[in-house]
Amino acid sequence: MKTRIKFCGLVRPGDVDDAIALGADAIGFVFYPKSPRALSPAGAAALRRRLPSWVSAVGLFVNAPREDVAATARAVGLDVLQLHGDETPAIAAEAGAAAGLPWWKAFRMRPETDLLSSSRSFGAAECLLLDAFSDGYGGSGRTFDWSWIPSGLPARIVLSGGLDADSVAHAIDRVRPFAVDVSSGIQGDDPRTKDRSRMERFVAAVLEADARPR
Repeated sequence: MKTRIKFCGLVRPGDVDDAIALGADAIGFVFYPKSPRALSPAGAAALRRRLPSWVSAVGLFVNAPREDVAATARAVGLDVLQLHGDETPAIAAEAGAAAGLPWWKAFRMRPETDLLSSSRSFGAAECLLLDAFSDGYGGSGRTFDWSWIPSGLPARIVLSGGLDADSVAHAIDRVRPFAVDVSSGIQGDDPRTKDRSRMERFVAAVLEADARPR
């Protein structure tokens, strides 16, 4: 099975072009003002126009009002919402309905996180995105203990949290996620840049893992 690849936190046209050329399946645009990778809707819309039809535009929101989510989704032309805050199932569903889009629910993983219960509560989510816990709602570059992920989850998993070219193949072998999501692991000299060589190595590691017998 192909493991989908999402590159998140892109803000430069050249980085978006590199991600497309390397075979990314999705590009993440951050609309959380406190993030160093945050974009305005106008800035994201300009980048969105560079994406071919086979690359999805994912908008990351943190506890944003549903009206703001919907307005941004329309202005940018998003394909998917990534709700990365403390949204309840009802609030998440309302945001998705207001935008008219599928949505993913992110969980900042801790030992006490009950994913089996959460997957039932957020049954309307297209995917569950699992990230390391941080006060900054993602993008920390930290990993979490993959043994906290129970077997038999009914939802598709997007695995995030400190992945890079050196760890992603092992993560795929261990977790078997639907997709992997990386931001800090392909970062350049500062949070608003990406390093093409790191992106290349990440994609190569995913392809290598997918080619192994399972």
